[in-house]
Amino acid sequence: MPLVAGVDSSTQGTKIVVRDAVTGAQVRSARAEHPEGTEIDPGVWWEALRRAAGDGLLDGVTAIGVAAQQHGMVALDESGVPVRPALLWNDTRSAGAARDLIAELGGPRAWADAVGTVPVASLTVTKLRWLAEHEPANAARVAQVMLPHDWLTARLTGAAEPVTDRGDASGTGYFSPATGAYRPDLLRLAFGRDLAVPRVAAPADALGPVTAEGMPPIEVVSVGTGDNMGAALGLDARPGDVVVSIGTSGTAFAVAERPTADPSGQVTGFADATGRFLPLVCTLNAARVLSAGAAALGLDRDEFDAAALAAPPGAGGLTLLPYLDGERTPDLPDATGHLTGMTRANLRPGHLARAFVEGLLCGLADGVDALAAQGVPVRRILLIGGGARSAAVRAVAPQVFGRPVLVPSDGEYVADGAARQAAWALAATPEPPEWTATAAPSTYEADPEPVIREQYAAARDTIVPPPTEPATSGATPSAHDTRGQR
Repeated sequence: MPLVAGVDSSTQGTKIVVRDAVTGAQVRSARAEHPEGTEIDPGVWWEALRRAAGDGLLDGVTAIGVAAQQHGMVALDESGVPVRPALLWNDTRSAGAARDLIAELGGPRAWADAVGTVPVASLTVTKLRWLAEHEPANAARVAQVMLPHDWLTARLTGAAEPVTDRGDASGTGYFSPATGAYRPDLLRLAFGRDLAVPRVAAPADALGPVTAEGMPPIEVVSVGTGDNMGAALGLDARPGDVVVSIGTSGTAFAVAERPTADPSGQVTGFADATGRFLPLVCTLNAARVLSAGAAALGLDRDEFDAAALAAPPGAGGLTLLPYLDGERTPDLPDATGHLTGMTRANLRPGHLARAFVEGLLCGLADGVDALAAQGVPVRRILLIGGGARSAAVRAVAPQVFGRPVLVPSDGEYVADGAARQAAWALAATPEPPEWTATAAPSTYEADPEPVIREQYAAARDTIVPPPTEPATSGATPSAHDTRGQR
C-alpha cells in the first residue's frame, strides 16, 4: 500500500504521522519536543523533524507534506542563513509596530480591504517592522523572508526557489487571499525595501523529491501549509463547519467560499489549503488557562474537571477574563487576567475551576460570533485540541456555544492534514482524497446557559474598548478563485 507522511511543526514540538494514502488509516507516528519560548533558531525545527523521522519511521513513504505554526518570521541572508532566531506567532514585542502600520496605511479598513486582516503583533508584517526598527544591523543583512513551513519544505527539497501556499501566505500581512497575490507595497511599508518571498504554488502541487542529507528517499513533497489550514484539511472541514481548537492558542475558524474583510480586526481573513478561504479568530490564551487554574488550586486535571462540573453554571457570579499572557483577540497584548464577581459564597475551589473553564470558552464563543457577523455560516462546531480532552470543557461547551458540540476522535489533525495534502499531491486528482478510516465524532449536548455569556460580556466590556469600526460582511468575491484546483 502507498504510504504518505504528514509533519506538524508546532510551537511545542514536531509530530509526524504516517498514513495509508488511499484509506487514511494511521500506520505509525512519532514526535520530538521543541524548547519553550517566543523565538527560536529554525535549525531546532529541522533537528526535531530528523529525530522524529528516525528509526525507520519514513520507510516506504512515497510523499510527505509539512504544516507548521503560522506567522513566524524566518529572516535569511543572501546565503539562506537565518540572521537571527525566528520570531514566533506568540511573540508580542511588535504590538507597537502593528499600531504604527495600521495608521500609516490609513486605518483598519484599509488593511482589511488590502489583505483581509488588520495587523496584530502575531503577523509577520509587524515582526519585519520591529526588526527594521530595533535591529538595523540584522535587518540590513536580510535578503528573503520565509515562514516556518516554507523553510522546512525548502530544507527537505533543497530547491533553489522556496515555495509556499495561499493558506500560510495569507497569514503574513503582505499577501491578499482575495486576489491570490503578494502586496510588495505592504512589505516595503513594513521593512523599508523589497525582500524575496516564496513562490505561491497551487494546493495540490508536487514539489519533491526529498534530497536532504540523512532523510530517506521520498518521491514527492507537497506544497505544505499553515497549521490551522492543515487542521481544517485533516478534519475534512466543509463550509458550515466551525472548528474550535483549544491548544497553546485558541482558534475558531471555518472553511468559507468567499473571503472576509473585517475592519474590527477580530476576524483574520486567511485562505485555506484547498483554494477556498479560512476566516479565523485567534486567542493567545487557551489550554494553558486550564492548566493554570488547576495549578492555582493544587489539583490534577481530573480533579480540576470534577470540581468545575460540581459548580453551577455561571460559577455563582464568578467570572474570569483569561488574558493571562496578554491577548490577541481582543487586541490587548499587555493585558492581564481579571477575576470578577468575587464573594465569600463563591470563593470555592469548584466555582473557581468553573470560572476558568467558562472564561476560556466564552472567549472562543466570542470568536464564533465574530465569524457569524462576517456572514460565515455556523451549522456545527467541531471541538479539537488538547483542551478538548477535558471532561469539563466537553460538558460546558454546548452550554456556552448554544449548539451541540462534536468532538472528533483524538488525533494529530494538523499532521493528518499535511499527510492528506501529500496524498493529494501524489494522486494528482482534482479533489483531496476521501479518507474512510476515521471514527465518527462524539456529540455533546446541553441546554444553553445564557448567564455564562452575559456575565462574561459584562466583565469584558469594562476593559475592552468597542471597535472603532463595526464588523461587516461585505467581502468581495475572489479575483483568483482556485477552487477548481481542489
